[in-house]
Amino acid sequence: MSKDKIKIKINGKKISCSQGDTILEAANKAGIKIPTLCHDYRLEPYGSCRFCSVEIRGMQRLLPACTTPAADNMDISSESDTVQRIRKRLVSLMLSNHPNDCMRCEADGDCSLQDLAYEYGVDGSEYGGEKWDLPIRQANPFITYEPNKCIVCGRCVRICNEVVMAGTIDFTGRGFNTVPDTAFRTARTLSNCEFCGQCVSTCPTGALTDKKGRGKGRVKDFKKVRTTCGYCGTGCNFFLNVKDNKVVKVTSDYSGPVNRGNLCIKGRYGYDFIHSPDRITKPLIRKGKKFVEVSWDDALDLVAKKFGEILKKHGPDSCGAFSSSRCTNEENFLLAKFVRTVFKTNNVDNCARV
Repeated sequence: MSKDKIKIKINGKKISCSQGDTILEAANKAGIKIPTLCHDYRLEPYGSCRFCSVEIRGMQRLLPACTTPAADNMDISSESDTVQRIRKRLVSLMLSNHPNDCMRCEADGDCSLQDLAYEYGVDGSEYGGEKWDLPIRQANPFITYEPNKCIVCGRCVRICNEVVMAGTIDFTGRGFNTVPDTAFRTARTLSNCEFCGQCVSTCPTGALTDKKGRGKGRVKDFKKVRTTCGYCGTGCNFFLNVKDNKVVKVTSDYSGPVNRGNLCIKGRYGYDFIHSPDRITKPLIRKGKKFVEVSWDDALDLVAKKFGEILKKHGPDSCGAFSSSRCTNEENFLLAKFVRTVFKTNNVDNCARV
């Protein structure tokens, strides 16, 4: 075993992990599920929800797996009676201030709190008392905020500050009245928000949802099509959520090697053009003062003919091409090769250079 590897035991299973891994990271690599609500691998470990708390032999108290580093020969239990009892109590406490409207919630079937309540058999009736009665916020053109469904996990605040670095939202209020919100609880505008939807992508409940997709289907109704964003050359991956052959919304692909689930406003919300009636779906050729639809063969023959005439009359340096960062590297390479081998000129450039 190399010096940067250590051995630990989780639920009686011996596993090896890297020096510096947290218990949660080690468990995930070994395929051992430890539930959590405040953790997102894109963010720094936070340890606020305590759902990932585990028992460690020799320790007097439970410790959160997301912030506790694994140590050599550590013996960990994530499913002991004590751990199970604590998790059940935590779910009950969260549901004591949570609307019982799963049947109408946009996040039904895609809610981590709902999954944990089902797993631990909690119905929210154990604790009574005051509940939030805050209005739904619809001022944002892309995001609906239902603060009553917030569990104050902090993921939206942290992703806005740690990943987007916009600082749009933070915790406001004190104690029972603490909720994530903008300064002075004003509406999000272009002056204080990038409208990237990162907060929506990390929210574990229905507190933050995509406004454009509300009421258009449940998670189970959508066919997810993995694709690459075409707005720039970064190569971000995401899922098109398709229902009845129409794109309803975009959701993050957390396995994307480039963006790891992160998206900008264009990638997450700029999909209206897909079903726009103004889209040109067939090649057009001008005849007189009008454009008429033709086949691709006819259109390409005309382009080739016109280029041939220009090259013959004015020479190779009379032509050139600009490639786009919205294209893939392979497409840009083919364009450069086309210009150099067919036009026989080096007049090729890319929009990103300037």
